[in-house]
Amino acid sequence: MEKFNWGIDLGGTKIECAVLDKVTGKCVLRERIATEREQGYQHILSQIQRLVLRCADSIGSYPDKIGFGTPGTLDPNTQVMKNCNSTELNGQPLDADLQQLLNVTVVLANDANCFALAESRLGVVQTINPQAELVFGIIMGTGVGAGVVVNGKVLQGCHGIAGEWGHNVLDPQGEACYCGKRGCVETVLSGPRLEAYYHQLSGTACRLPEIVTRAKQQEPAGLQTLNRLVEQFGLAVASIINVLDPEVIVIGGGVGNIDYLYEKAETAILPHLFNPTLATRIVKPTLGDSAGVFGAAMLVMD
Repeated sequence: MEKFNWGIDLGGTKIECAVLDKVTGKCVLRERIATEREQGYQHILSQIQRLVLRCADSIGSYPDKIGFGTPGTLDPNTQVMKNCNSTELNGQPLDADLQQLLNVTVVLANDANCFALAESRLGVVQTINPQAELVFGIIMGTGVGAGVVVNGKVLQGCHGIAGEWGHNVLDPQGEACYCGKRGCVETVLSGPRLEAYYHQLSGTACRLPEIVTRAKQQEPAGLQTLNRLVEQFGLAVASIINVLDPEVIVIGGGVGNIDYLYEKAETAILPHLFNPTLATRIVKPTLGDSAGVFGAAMLVMD
């Protein structure tokens, strides 16, 4: 009987493996290796195999199944990857290739789904509302993504895109998005786009933490950037609450570190909400960069 749950977070720069004890749920091993994606798809597979063998050697046990968090989605109809910002994976039968290479059962989920699952079952949701039926987990960083967890399980959807909130359109006349549409949530609320907006206002290139500092000092361009973030976040999130009505929304990623977002969220959401009050809790995560790999391991928990 396998004693461990294995999870792998497949990122653009690193591949991370976590091994959790099935009985206690505690992490007994975490290892990382460089993705080296510039060397192509087959090399990424080889790096994954190298990491699995290294971890198996460390704990003296080889897995029978592994959960993978991926930077995109396995299309349930074509059985190949799509929507990956690590473009080497797009069009590839990743789960079939991994199963053949590693000789294990493979379960894939988008990295935002893994984030939402981990924060639901191990993280902040267990602290503030462990009975929550529905959790929406958002990652707002270099890109914008999200995952939906219902009764402790990830919702995948018939196209494999459940939770892809980052590619709903906020402004049909807005900036072009890599997905082919214009004005997606990602083109408005991601870290790089907030920095670009500030640059456009001020003529100065600044990273997001510096913009936040300048806003606290009442600099007009900094304040305008954060106020636009809050206003557009309220508009975008209200549509999610109107449809799914989650008890908890967890916000990860660099943009999710901005306290001003939480201070003003209710005021920004309420004008667009189909309800006179807001009961949904909007909170920061507690697992840090562990969330993705722990969520991947949870995909294969019995």
